[in-house]
Parts: sequence; C-alpha cells; structure tokens
Amino acid sequence: MSSSYGSLAKEAIVLLDKFTSGRQCLDDFMEDASKDLQHMDTLHKKFILDVLSGCIEHQKLLDIVINMFYGQDGKSLSRNDRSQFVIICYLATFSLDDLGLPRFSNIIKSLDIKKMHTFLTFFFTKLTTWIQDEWNNIYDAAFVEKNWIGPLLRWRPEMEILSDQLAVKIAHGSQVKKAPIKTTKLQEFSLTKPKPRPLPMPELIPQLDKAKPVPNSTYRAPKEIQKMDEIKQKNHQQTVELLYEANVKQFRCVNLQMSEHTKRAISQIKEDLDSQLQFDSCHSSGLPSSNKTTSWPIKLNTAAILRGGALYDRKEEEEQQRLQRLVEGAREPSSFLQWQKEMREKDLQEELAKIERRRLEAGINNEEAAVARMRKMERNQKTAQLKKEEKAQLMRRYAENKLQEEKKMRDLVQQVEEGHKNSKAAKEKLQKFKQSIVKEDSEQRREVLRHTLEEAQAELSRKLEIMRETHAIESLPHIRVRNFDDTETAGHKLLGEMSLVELKVKLDFLREAQQTDQQEKRQHILEEKQNKKQLLLKKQEKIQEHQRLKQINSKKVKASVQAAVL
Repeated sequence: MSSSYGSLAKEAIVLLDKFTSGRQCLDDFMEDASKDLQHMDTLHKKFILDVLSGCIEHQKLLDIVINMFYGQDGKSLSRNDRSQFVIICYLATFSLDDLGLPRFSNIIKSLDIKKMHTFLTFFFTKLTTWIQDEWNNIYDAAFVEKNWIGPLLRWRPEMEILSDQLAVKIAHGSQVKKAPIKTTKLQEFSLTKPKPRPLPMPELIPQLDKAKPVPNSTYRAPKEIQKMDEIKQKNHQQTVELLYEANVKQFRCVNLQMSEHTKRAISQIKEDLDSQLQFDSCHSSGLPSSNKTTSWPIKLNTAAILRGGALYDRKEEEEQQRLQRLVEGAREPSSFLQWQKEMREKDLQEELAKIERRRLEAGINNEEAAVARMRKMERNQKTAQLKKEEKAQLMRRYAENKLQEEKKMRDLVQQVEEGHKNSKAAKEKLQKFKQSIVKEDSEQRREVLRHTLEEAQAELSRKLEIMRETHAIESLPHIRVRNFDDTETAGHKLLGEMSLVELKVKLDFLREAQQTDQQEKRQHILEEKQNKKQLLLKKQEKIQEHQRLKQINSKKVKASVQAAVL
C-alpha cells in the first residue's frame, strides 16, 4: 500500500487547490469530496479526507511555515505549488508517527524531488529557531515543545538521511540530463553552381481613395463677419450724428427756452388733462366751485418718520446732482435710454415668467412623486394584507393539526389510565406513607423555627438596649467654644488671602462702583433718547415742508390747467 500513497497525496493536493480557489464552506466541501471519492477504497478515502480536514483545521499554523519558506528559500518557486508544501508540512508535523518513514519517503519521491529537498532542508533547519518562535506566539510554549517540536527533533536524523538521498538523486539527474557534446563531422564542399534567386512578384500598388470635394463654405466669408461690419457702420453713423448734434447745440443749457422733449411732455400732459375734464362738457355751465378738501392728520411712528426723511434727503441729493449735470452741459435722457429701460423691464418680465414656469413644473413633479408614493404605499398595503391572510391561513392549519395531535395524545393517555386501574391500591398506600413522612418533617421544621425565632428576639432586644444607650449619650449637651477673629486670615498662605473685614470693605467698594456705573449708563440712555427725539422732530419738519411744497405745486398746476381751459 506504501507505493500508492504518492497518488493519494497528489489527489489530496488537487482537492486542496479546489478548496482554496472556491472559498466555500468546509462541511459542504467535505461532502462533495467524499462523493467524488466513492470509487476509492475506504482506507484511501479516509486518508485523503483526514489530510484535507487537518490542513484546513491547522491552516494558521501551516501558513506561518509556508509564508516564511516563500519569503526566504522559495522565492524562485511558483505560488501554484503551495498546496503540496502545505500537505507535506502537515504530514511531517502531525502524521509522521502514523505513516512511518517508508510511506512518507514514497510521498516525497512521487512529487518534484528538487522542490521537496529545498522545503525539507528549510523546515528542519529553521525548526528550533524561527518556526518555534512563531508557533510560541500563537500557542503555549510547553504545548508546542511537547507535541510538535519534540517529535520532529526525534525524526530529524532520518529526515537528514532522506534529504541526502534526494540530493544524490538531484545530482545524478543533472548528470544524466547533460548529453555528451557532439563533434562536428567534416563534409566536402559542393562546387555546383547555385540556382539564381527567383525574381519576387511585384507588390500591388495601393489605390488612393477619392478625395472629398472642398465644401463651398471654404471660399465664402461667414455671415457673422458681414453682420458685424453692418453693425459697426450703423454705430459709427450714430456716433457721428450725436457728435454733430452735440457740437451744434452745446450752448442749449444757456437758452431759457424749453427743449422740444419738455414741450412734447407738457403738451401730452395737457391733452390728458383736457380729455379728463371734457367728459361732460356739453352739460357743464362753467367751472365748478372749488371746495376745500379737509386734510386729516396722520400720526407716524419712528420708523415711518425716519424712512420719509431718508427718502426726501435722497430726492434732494438726486435733484442737486441733476442740476449740477445740467450746469456742466449734460442733456435730457434720450429715447435710447427709454428703449433700454423698456427692454430691461421686458427681459425682467420674461425671466419672472420662466421662474414661475419652473416653479409650476416643480410643483407638478412634486405632485406626481406624491401620487407615485401613494400608489406604492397602496401596493405595499395590498401585499402586506395578502401576507397577513396567508399567515392567518397557515396559523389556522397549524392550530387544526395541533388539535388533532392533542386529541390523539388524549386518547393514548386514556388508554394508559385504563391499563393502570389495578395499581390504584398501591398508589393509595404509597400516598399515605408519604403523608406520614411529611407530617414528621413539618413537626421538625416547626421546632427549628421556634428556636430560631427565640434567638432572633434575643438579638433584637440586645440591639434595642444598645440603641437606647447611644441615644442617651447623644442627648447629653456638650459645650462648644467658638473664638473667631474677623481681622485674621485663614492661614492658607495664598497670594490674595484676606480677612473677613477686608472682604466686607472690598464688597462695599464694588457695590459703590456698580451703582456709579449704572447711573452713567442711565444718563447715557437718556441723552440718546433726547438726541433721537430731536432728530425725529427735524425729520418731521422736513417732511411737512416737502408736503407743503408739493401741495403748492399741485395748486399751481391746477390753476394753470383751469386758465388753459378758459
């Protein structure tokens, strides 16, 4: 059977490769492996499965040796041979006593001799140094020494002999592989004329693809440049006209006559007023009598007064700036500025419309999402209701089955009771005997409880006596002598330590400083209120002055309109 252990080890290597690549559960893998090995003998199958389970169980211990081997002596070896090194390490560490040297050497010789020689040399040379230290970091040192290092050291001489045999085989194999150098045999020169080389076939000249025609836009100037030139010409013409007008009419601000724009605006205002006044001209007999309208006073708060004052200040500043510009030679706003203002308002309206449209679309999307959520909730509720119904049906079935089982058990119990009717007399005797035992036991317990109660009462009376004595001692008066000097410090030797009198004086000074500070704040608040009141009065006077001027101007305009109507 020792000759077949090499093939069994190879089969175990193949299965271990499958487990490491698949990363599946150990129990499932062992079941699949046992199904695959059904055609084998029972001992062979047991050997392979034991080796696989042992390698997976002690994987942490074996990985230390294999990783160290690949890091030092096995750098040139392939990582695909890892499984065979793991199995050899497991057999040498855990199963060498069971296998024996012949079977183990048969397994070693069935694999690659050179790789096995390298691994065994590394394993048994580093056994008592690095490997033992690493194993001691995981397991108890005494356990490692007793169960693993000791047996391996006993097998070290045999392993050295096996390693020497492998080295001899490797050397012999290398000598066999080296074939003898063949000497060249002399041959006579053939002086026949060599055949001329045949002319090579000419290669086909590749035909070029037809060139794409040049598009017409290549020879035409783009339309954008033409449009930009036209715009430049128009702008240049407008600037020339504006410059000419400015040179011709540069002293127009000195002339007392009104500008044409002002005349047109005044005429337009007059026409609007005439159209408003001529709504009932056929029935009117003259100008209506002017009735004075009573102006009711309006009470303004502080914020309204300040806002009104700021508005009139801004208007005064704008009017001063406009007069300053007119004095310096500026003109009235042109039609271009009016057009620009209209276009800006139009753009603003379009932007507001776009924003409103986006808001409406967002609202629609939100409503659609809410509807979708409601539908989803309804579907979830329906599925939950179906699941509840299924669960209730299953519970009903389960209850029916349970009732049937209980009925069967009840029948069985009834049958057993009928069979045991004859043993009732024996049970009654046994019950009476038990009652007598219980009575005796209860009498003994009563006696024990009576003794314990007497002891507890004695202990309680003793404790009460001690408590009375302590209360009597505590009720005695004891005189306390209190000698306290307010001018002395506590004696803690701190930097800012003060006596009680010094602390009281310092607190008095702090109270006086706080009172003076509060009085100053109160005075400051009163001054601010007075200043604010004066400012509001000034603003109110300014507002009243502007309103009075506005009323005067409106009266003048009405008088001029009435004169024009007459």
